[in-house]
Amino acid sequence: MSGIAELSHCWGEYKAILKMFWEEIDEMRRKYRMMCWTGILLGAALFAAGCEKTPAGETDPVENQSVAAESEGNEAEREEETSAAETGFPSQMPSFTAKDLDGNTVTEDIFGEKDLTVVNIWGTFCSPCVAEMPELGEWAASMPDNVQIVGLIADISGDEDTKHHDLAVAITEKAGAQFTHIIANADFEPVMRWVVGVPTTLFVDKEGNLVGEPIVGAYVDGYKTFVEEYLNGL
Repeated sequence: MSGIAELSHCWGEYKAILKMFWEEIDEMRRKYRMMCWTGILLGAALFAAGCEKTPAGETDPVENQSVAAESEGNEAEREEETSAAETGFPSQMPSFTAKDLDGNTVTEDIFGEKDLTVVNIWGTFCSPCVAEMPELGEWAASMPDNVQIVGLIADISGDEDTKHHDLAVAITEKAGAQFTHIIANADFEPVMRWVVGVPTTLFVDKEGNLVGEPIVGAYVDGYKTFVEEYLNGL
């Protein structure tokens, strides 16, 4: 009987050890799942951050121009945007004297040339900006005679910044976006101070007034819809 009792005692200890072993395994699994979810959530947060407007000296230029914009995410963001009047966004484009990528002088008189101007604010560091550029080039070539598109480049820091200037030229040439691209300077501060990310697209009438709401994010179909509706109302 003593042998049976000893065997029973050993079996009880074995079960206790086995229970502790599986509890440790379950705890390791739980910690591993937590680490995985933390990594997933962190990656999602970084991806959702998008292209914040960043000074040229603090960013690396985009080498890979194949990243497409996520239109569904942009649409959700647009639904949460408050109106321009509520945020203090100006109602008119400022007077300015600037250069385009070809070195030509451009002033606010450019808006008087057409009934409506689409102003696409973009940066060389922004993948969605670069990704939508070919479609903008195609659209510019097929626009009605009374509409034009103008690019406004946010991250070229003056005449000495040949690095970003040359990159902007390469991007627009590769995309076939051969419309006017203005290099933003201090004259645009009344508008640029409200731009929190690129691309941001504005609509300007022939008097220089901002019409409609700014569209934040790459959403060419949205630009086209607004232009069509605006022209139908003329």
